[in-house]
Amino acid sequence: MIGGARSDDHSELATRHSPLATSGELATRHPPLATLFDTHCHLDFESFHDDIEAVVERAAAAGVTRIIVPGLDLDNAPAVLGLAERFPGVYVAVGVHPNSAAGWRDEWISQLRDLAQHDKVVAIGEIGLDYYWDKTPPATQKRALTQQLELAAELGLPVIIHNRDASEDVVRLLSELVTRHSSLVTPLRGVLHSFSADWLTAEAALALGFYLGFTGPLTYKKAGDLRAIAARVPLDRVLIETDAPFLAPHPFRGQRNEPAYVRLVAERLAEVRGVSLAEIAAATTTNALELFQL
Repeated sequence: MIGGARSDDHSELATRHSPLATSGELATRHPPLATLFDTHCHLDFESFHDDIEAVVERAAAAGVTRIIVPGLDLDNAPAVLGLAERFPGVYVAVGVHPNSAAGWRDEWISQLRDLAQHDKVVAIGEIGLDYYWDKTPPATQKRALTQQLELAAELGLPVIIHNRDASEDVVRLLSELVTRHSSLVTPLRGVLHSFSADWLTAEAALALGFYLGFTGPLTYKKAGDLRAIAARVPLDRVLIETDAPFLAPHPFRGQRNEPAYVRLVAERLAEVRGVSLAEIAAATTTNALELFQL
């Protein structure tokens, strides 16, 4: 087992895990307008190695108090766990991404189970299906996803789902798992990360109790269909993400993304829904805290 055991006492968890800034000094100098939660950011990527402290400070100054860093495979799990141990407001998901699953072995599940015992692991992810890239045969992707969904159900953890050009199979597999484990005290739940599918997929995911995560593309000029979906989704099922270093929002499109920019996603979401930034910040943070049991 890596790290401490998971605690079921959420009040203890909240006390143990303080906000993102390593001290209260930054928040005092730059009081945030709203508290934000970036539920998906790859802070372990090489593009952050040289200025990680500055990135975290800018996030805190922008009001971002918590970040979830998802794993992509067993190899990068130590790096993401190291970030969680280094920064109080950073949490982790562990899992094997579909594009990392070509060599999938069933015994990897036991390793993921051990990793998930760390007290800052809050989800199984990033897992899912990706039919855009030809890196892992679809049958292997489905096997890996199904086994990791089963692990999440066993551990009572939510899942962070990657879906690229695979909506039909993603919804089918999630539906099968939710139905199979319908008697669980903690039902299988999660988020369709960086949502980019159609309304039918959104509707199906919502019906299963899942959340939708919106990223930088929500701010892009030609993303009218995505904004229409973001306007329709019940506010209590919406999360905001950066997926940094990818998908930087306007006006930083094409540059390195970072957690501070999740505020731009929140601002665009507020505009789309005709509500205040404060309302979006409060709702999406509450949603994230509930989903990830923080």
